Amino acid sequence: MYIPTFGDVVAAHERIRPYIHRTPVLTSSFLNGLTGAELFFKCENFQKAAAFKARGASNAVFGLTDAQAAKGVATHSSGNHGLCLSYAAGRRGIPCTVVMPRTAPQAKKDAVKGYGGRVVECEPSTSSREAVFAEVVAETGAEFVHPYNDPRVIAGQATCSRELSEQVEGLDAVVAPIGGGGMVSGTCLTLSNVSPKVRIYAAEPKQADDAARSFRAGRIIADDAPETVADGLKVPLKDLTWHFVQRHVTDILTAEEDEIVEAMKLIWKRMKIVMEPSSAVPLATILKNPEVFRGKRVGVIVTGGNVDLDKLPWM
Repeated sequence: MYIPTFGDVVAAHERIRPYIHRTPVLTSSFLNGLTGAELFFKCENFQKAAAFKARGASNAVFGLTDAQAAKGVATHSSGNHGLCLSYAAGRRGIPCTVVMPRTAPQAKKDAVKGYGGRVVECEPSTSSREAVFAEVVAETGAEFVHPYNDPRVIAGQATCSRELSEQVEGLDAVVAPIGGGGMVSGTCLTLSNVSPKVRIYAAEPKQADDAARSFRAGRIIADDAPETVADGLKVPLKDLTWHFVQRHVTDILTAEEDEIVEAMKLIWKRMKIVMEPSSAVPLATILKNPEVFRGKRVGVIVTGGNVDLDKLPWM
């Protein structure tokens, strides 16, 4: 298992610079007052393909040799990684196949197709996803780009917190959502090198809290098909992301479904930005644990904005 280094992050940032946005950091005096903390929202909902995963996907795609790229890329994803890999593959002019659960948001399936990718549906469980994906790779010979358990992807995601550390001085903590742990691992990789005193918190839905339970148990615990409004956070940790989580994460905090929806609504209402439910989990956990963050300067990673506008969770 290759563990990416900070050198890989620097190389990734150079490689992907033409294909990503340096996303803005926004603040809200209302939310600062509500939480008692100074919050700095790193808005990856304004990223290419509206998700941070454009970073890792672009690094993987543009790091391929011409021979590898000729066969295309493939992945399994509930949405954002799949559509971001399709985006990156489209920029390089190579094929992309994405295995997606049939229950994935239609907006995300449409986005994969819109970027030129092919969608193959599976049942909404890890076991079905992996079985269907094995068939796709056997058929195409495509390069597998794992949504998060891939050193190229983690190095790409790490460029987000690298930008954040350049944009905001004196952070005490950073909070990011956790599903499989790609963004959190990238955050760990960057901050342990450039700002080792910054505390890293992962935020997770209580109804899909396998990472929190893994963290407490000291070993990976995987759920096959959890149900949560935060559809991007249903996948389990893997060995590479676990390496970073167990070494560098301060704590994993959880939020209930209604708390996630309320936090999402609050950001839409107060900051006027479109974010998906998964992105609201960090704010939900900050609101739930004010004593942890009060008086601190806190980076909050808003991971994406791919929402099905016909199925908003408060409708």
